[in-house]
Amino acid sequence: MVFGDIGTSPLYAFREAFHAAEGLVVDVESVLGILSLMFWSLVLVVTIKYLVFVMRADNHGEGGILALTALADESRPKRSQTARRALLVVGLFGTALLYGDGVITPAISVLSAVEGLEVVAPALHSWVAPIAALIIVGLFVIQRQGTARVGAFFGPIMLVWFGALSTLGLLEIIKHPDVLRAVSPTHAASFIAGRPGLAFLALGAVFLVVTGSEALYADMGHFGRKPIRLAWVSLVLPALLLNYFGQGALLIADPAAISNPFYNLAPGWARVPMIFLATGAAVIASQALISGAFSLTQQAVQLGYLPRMRIDHTSPREIGQVYMGTVNYLLMISCVIVVFAFGSSSNLAAAYGVAVTSTMVITSMLLYLVMRHRWGWSILVAGALTVVFLGVDLAFFAANIVKLPSGGWFPLAIGFLILAVMVTWKTGRARLVANLGAAELPIERFIGSIATHPQQRVPGTAVYLHSELGATPASLLANLRHNDVLHETIILVTVVWATRPRIHRAERATVHPLGEDFYQVLLRYGFMEEPDVPKALGDITLAEFGFDPMDAVYVIGKETVMPTGENLAYRLRDRLFALLHRNATNAADFFNLPSQRVIEVGSRVKL
Repeated sequence: MVFGDIGTSPLYAFREAFHAAEGLVVDVESVLGILSLMFWSLVLVVTIKYLVFVMRADNHGEGGILALTALADESRPKRSQTARRALLVVGLFGTALLYGDGVITPAISVLSAVEGLEVVAPALHSWVAPIAALIIVGLFVIQRQGTARVGAFFGPIMLVWFGALSTLGLLEIIKHPDVLRAVSPTHAASFIAGRPGLAFLALGAVFLVVTGSEALYADMGHFGRKPIRLAWVSLVLPALLLNYFGQGALLIADPAAISNPFYNLAPGWARVPMIFLATGAAVIASQALISGAFSLTQQAVQLGYLPRMRIDHTSPREIGQVYMGTVNYLLMISCVIVVFAFGSSSNLAAAYGVAVTSTMVITSMLLYLVMRHRWGWSILVAGALTVVFLGVDLAFFAANIVKLPSGGWFPLAIGFLILAVMVTWKTGRARLVANLGAAELPIERFIGSIATHPQQRVPGTAVYLHSELGATPASLLANLRHNDVLHETIILVTVVWATRPRIHRAERATVHPLGEDFYQVLLRYGFMEEPDVPKALGDITLAEFGFDPMDAVYVIGKETVMPTGENLAYRLRDRLFALLHRNATNAADFFNLPSQRVIEVGSRVKL
């Protein structure tokens, strides 16, 4: 699953390298030059940058650009607020761009596989897009089964796929072993020096061989660093190189095979089976981005950059395996629209790359901060590595930026939209909390008034969830005002999210007795954990606390946001936040509260 995206690039990468550089002749020099660029791209970008260095920057086992941003932010605790905000925005933008990648990858992978039908039967051209759309819908429908079950089904298919890639490539290399000369970087250098303009355009498609690198990092929490590294070195990289070199050998012998070098590599009798196998592999290519999108979204929700969403943990053994229905079906709808809007993998190839290269550039910059300030590496070592990584990334970025008018704008538009949602939610929540806090009474004053003017107390425990420590929840004041009673024991619970993935159970809760049978409880969760407030309260061992989950009611506030922006831009921003707030998952479900013991107290708040 992790290597599905990068493992299906042989379906279209070589073909698109010549299509992108219009006018590039399929001759020995150009084939060896492009093949050499592909070889060194896989070595430098995937093997050295991501598997050796980037995957070392795990946030307690979790990967992805948000986890890397958190590490970079923690590494400089004295950073100014302006610099910290800039860092967070850069990290968020890189995260948002991965959603654009998550929309395009399933579409281009499945389309390129199904297009094999055109090689076998050209009359089936009009059926390619509908068949691809049906396959994509089926892929997203099975996601609720969970990563483990989907992986158990997909794993054997990928083994057969990489075996087929190796076999087809090796058979052609045996016929034309001279193609192995492309291992030398001199062929890449001479190709760029001799045909700089065409080489620059071709580089935008050569980049297709490394797409999926960010997915390796994002999926580290699902599968682990060691299995990913082992599978790459022992199986995936050799299979990809054999197939790319095999396609190169075929093109040297028969330049006309450039129409579809992957399927032309297979003998006539094997093309139909290869279409089915390639379609299965393309479906799996999409899986890496989908599971990565689930992980990134969960992190964004826990860190407060997206509204609360339902998060289903699909494995009793692996905590990182989650399913998010909202994300799943939004991606599905977007992918189907893209399939019909672009119509072919060649059209989509023009849209592919700008977002991914942007994310790679951001990853290199964040990695420098981690190397310097978290790992303590010298400026010389960290700087030299960053110069190499950024040099490659920026070359790919420049070659892809020319695709903007022909479709490259699409994933960028998705990225900016997601970034706008994240920033709007984060700032809107801060304003909402500030507006609520302006009218709140300090809890010490409230308890002092209770001591001076005792209120009627009823048996039982009331748990009030509130975002601000030291403040009296509006729902508590409303309950007292309307019912003239207080529960015998009152627990004020505030949940905070750490920048690390998980919090040890012993560090989960901090209890502060406030007097008059009031308790303030601070619960800490990592950004990859699912909050369970009743369980966390039940685990507290403080003798005088004595929490009984069967004797408690949970009181939560439910605010209705009223936008009051001064001009059109602010009104649109406030309306977007109000829409997000209205459709966020109910707090009772998010915090795993027993629905039969929950009381909601509503209020209207102006922004």
